[in-house]
Amino acid sequence: MTEPTWFRLHTEGGRSVLYLQGAWRLARLESIEARLQRLTLPADTGIDASALEQIDSAGAMVLLRRLDLEVDAASTLAWTGLNEGHRRIIDRVREQLAVGPPPPAPRRQSWLAGVGRRVTLLVELLTGHANQLGGTLVAMASLLLRPHRLRMRELVVQLEQTGLDAIPVVALVTALIGVVMAYLLGLQAEQYGANIFVVDGVGIGATREFAPIIVAVVVAGRSGAAFTAQLGSMRLTEEIDAIRTLGLDPWQVLVVPRVLALMLALPLLVFVGDVMSLLGAMAITGSMLDITATAFVARLQDVLDVRHVLVGLLKAPVFALVIAVIGTRMGMTVGRDTRAVGAATTSTVVQSIVAVILLDAAFAVLLQAMEI
Repeated sequence: MTEPTWFRLHTEGGRSVLYLQGAWRLARLESIEARLQRLTLPADTGIDASALEQIDSAGAMVLLRRLDLEVDAASTLAWTGLNEGHRRIIDRVREQLAVGPPPPAPRRQSWLAGVGRRVTLLVELLTGHANQLGGTLVAMASLLLRPHRLRMRELVVQLEQTGLDAIPVVALVTALIGVVMAYLLGLQAEQYGANIFVVDGVGIGATREFAPIIVAVVVAGRSGAAFTAQLGSMRLTEEIDAIRTLGLDPWQVLVVPRVLALMLALPLLVFVGDVMSLLGAMAITGSMLDITATAFVARLQDVLDVRHVLVGLLKAPVFALVIAVIGTRMGMTVGRDTRAVGAATTSTVVQSIVAVILLDAAFAVLLQAMEI
């Protein structure tokens, strides 16, 4: 079977014309391309496509690439005989070829390069948080010299949002934690007839460890995320720039009231968590272990030293400072688009929870070394 001829070059009167014919389709692309490799075109060649039956984007790409290789600019060649459909295909392929090839795919990094990049990002993140902490402490220290710069209205508003509005969720969560702790301890103590010692475990564990860390996690997901979302939205709408334009200090207007409010509110929320966790434990021990409320309170007075309560309360301002610094810093430095605000809010919650857990572990080691 004779292979079709897709083109022929004819020279007449000193002018060359490339006559296209047949069907330039993907199925015959290999044969067409092999024929084109042997083609040599003069610079003033014209293209006659009146006998061209079909052409798809693959055939047009092979043809145009060969014409660009043979002639300085294929787009300047004289085309005749093209019907409207073939012209649209050739013009579209020519536009795509003019864009150029896509950029090469990035090289896959080695695991060591990935570790180095992540370590670098972590160092930059911690450096940014340290700078935010330093700036916050300086701004708070300046209030000792100029107390009138404290914006009381903003402080009261933030106290309401971070403190009063958080009491219901903190009370519910810590009460349930007290119930769970008492239930799990009671299952084990009941086997040995040591029911009353459940009060010891719940009282010390809740006030010293569980209530502070649970309340801090709740506040991190609630107030820390709110700080980032609020400040990120203000940065997005250029309100922070407007504050600077008015000659006001964004640290005093936006950061300090939030930090102070959270540092004041979190110890109070931890105290609420202590009370509610003990009440939850009292409720479950009464029905499960036959420990009356009177016996529960009496045992609690005997075993719960005030230092355990103070340790939990003293952790709270430190947790609050870290959560507020992370939340305000992520909000003040967020990118100027809505997607960045959402990503920064999520990152704030994760970073705050990790920071709280690490700080609690550090407190546990330090207090154990100090025998407190």
